[in-house]
Amino acid sequence: MATGQARFLHPLHGLLLAFPIALFASALASDITYLNTAVVQWSHFSAWLIAGAQLFGALIVIWAIAAFVRLRGTPFRLRALIYLGLAGAMWIVGLLNSFQHSRDAWSSVGTTGLFLSIFSTLLALAAGWVAYSAPIVTGATR
Repeated sequence: MATGQARFLHPLHGLLLAFPIALFASALASDITYLNTAVVQWSHFSAWLIAGAQLFGALIVIWAIAAFVRLRGTPFRLRALIYLGLAGAMWIVGLLNSFQHSRDAWSSVGTTGLFLSIFSTLLALAAGWVAYSAPIVTGATR
């Protein structure tokens, strides 16, 4: 990155954000597959995918808090607050989704589990959209 340029998202942070997006979306796909086939393995697969998304989501929320503090006096202040809110909501809904998927197979995925998977996926996609759509701010080098 050239001198005088500011980015909203550190490249490593962007890499970590890709995991919850992919894992929550995959959990949603496996929930839909479970509802169509009733093969219990798909429910277990969803639970593990959600757990992986939660692991990376926790790292993202911690990093989003640090980024919000770091970007307080910059043009990215509002974007950092929105991103922190979306990442935090994604993690909380994902945690509720984990609790729901830890139940018995049919009751874990049903309407509540599917809704939580959809909402987790949408929040992850929204956080990714806010993070990846930020412009690079170029300023004076002095």
